Amino acid sequence: MTRRTLLRLGVLCWLTLVWMLLWGNVSAANVLSGLAVALVITVLLPLPAVPVEGRLHPISLLALVVRVSYYLVASSVQVAWLAVRPGPPPQAAVLRAHLAIKSDFILALAVNVINLIPGSIVLEIDQTRRLIYVHVIDVGSDAAVQKFHRQIADVERLMIASFERDADWEPARRETT
Repeated sequence: MTRRTLLRLGVLCWLTLVWMLLWGNVSAANVLSGLAVALVITVLLPLPAVPVEGRLHPISLLALVVRVSYYLVASSVQVAWLAVRPGPPPQAAVLRAHLAIKSDFILALAVNVINLIPGSIVLEIDQTRRLIYVHVIDVGSDAAVQKFHRQIADVERLMIASFERDADWEPARRETT
């Protein structure tokens, strides 16, 4: 079986599982109707192929998950403190950061990770120049701005180590369907 066929079977199984979870029970009727809905979705509304241009490195991915988890907790505590502390509201700004990520798919994944970190939201992505514009709360000091840039650089470095190492990088071949 080809990779493409296995992927399509996986999508059918996933959509069928989601259908059964929506209905809340496992029955022959739910399995068959879920499979029918999954077939209609995949045949009538096919998604374009996502180009895969690198390799997954599990150890680096684990480091990425651990670091992002740390950022989630630390930023959540910081945002909570900013919400309840006495005094004026924190100074917010839109900051620009450059990402040296090659793949559009990994760039989108990095933007989603950055959006998950409390206190920051990506407002715009300049795909050709690989720039992101991020709204950040609490940028009242140079240390806070440097902390933001360190976080972005850290996420970028771990994304590249997890998915886009130069040794494994090969531009995707565009498939025609």
